[in-house]
Amino acid sequence: MRATYIIFIISLFILFYNYVGYGLLLWVMVRIKRMLVRTAPAPAPPYEPDVTLVVAAYNEEGIITAKIENTLALDYPAHKRRLLFITDGSTDATPQIISRYPELQLLHTDKRGGKTAALNRAMEQVQTPYVIFCDANTLLNKDAIRNIVKHYADETVGGVAGEKKVISDDSSGAAATEGIYWKYESYLKKLDAELYSVVGAAGELFSIRTGLFQPVEEEVILDDFVISLRINLKGYRIAYAPDAYAMETPSDNIAEEHKRKIRISAGGFQSIVMLRALLNFFRFPVVSFQYISHRVLRWTLSPLSLLLLLVTNIMLVIYPGGWLFYAFLLIQVMGYAAAFIGYSLAERNIKISIFYIPFYFLFMNIAVYQGFYRYLTNTQSAAWEKAKRSKI
Repeated sequence: MRATYIIFIISLFILFYNYVGYGLLLWVMVRIKRMLVRTAPAPAPPYEPDVTLVVAAYNEEGIITAKIENTLALDYPAHKRRLLFITDGSTDATPQIISRYPELQLLHTDKRGGKTAALNRAMEQVQTPYVIFCDANTLLNKDAIRNIVKHYADETVGGVAGEKKVISDDSSGAAATEGIYWKYESYLKKLDAELYSVVGAAGELFSIRTGLFQPVEEEVILDDFVISLRINLKGYRIAYAPDAYAMETPSDNIAEEHKRKIRISAGGFQSIVMLRALLNFFRFPVVSFQYISHRVLRWTLSPLSLLLLLVTNIMLVIYPGGWLFYAFLLIQVMGYAAAFIGYSLAERNIKISIFYIPFYFLFMNIAVYQGFYRYLTNTQSAAWEKAKRSKI
């Protein structure tokens, strides 16, 4: 039973470290860095370089007009910004709507090659020193471009990660849970960036130096993740711009969110293999620490540890190991029961946070197993599927 006990402790530690401990350790490290480096940053002069905004849109006729109007209203000199919309494979009126606006450059082909192929094709047209990527189903705050490009005044910055905000008039259920998740992720990004670099930008809004772009293989599932982390491989850091944000509604239902999570998980395993150089602590000591702690564990050991924790806990109760293991098993059983209730309610579109939060946590980890299966069997398409979003 000694081995069972050791597996139990290691599993518990991995789960605690991945979801709570890393954030606490990061907070302490940032505090120490602030004490050691007390130089206050000098006020940055206005920085308005030429920039291209690239928007990938696939069958977005329902929101594309709002997206265009939002884009044209962004506060940045018109002669210094280039607006490029790419609609490869769209079969609705999205290309026709975009073509009505002379301020926009439209790239369209009837062939659907996936978002990665579309971005590669779009980058062939980019001539500005900086490029900003954002999704068609998000709306940006007015100062988004300014708040991103100002970071490039620092020569060590190779890319900038914007913020994602989940908006909804629903104060519970999927909207609240996804919102809480992204608030925590945003806090970790803030600490990551202050320590050294954000590890993996979200495709809703991120930017890179054009000269650092490396064409992405068409089979890549998480293009945003791979593009941004390859900037780290080139020796640059990714800055964080929480004052540049993309607003989107949550997934329309749990089935849509499930589909999205499985795709992200499959892409996560693919990315770990493609970016395996970042696992080398000797070559990238700080980034490797951040990358493994924040990303790799969440896609690998944490879901496995969740299962091992339950199995070993049951074994330690069968072979009496003390009242503490009984108590811990009771907590786990209550958590899984709450998750099951949350699932049952979500199936009937009844969403109560106290049950939905444990369900969301469990369902994210189950999606990792499903994503791993798709990665092993090579059954996850790189072509993006437009998830249904709730309406406000």
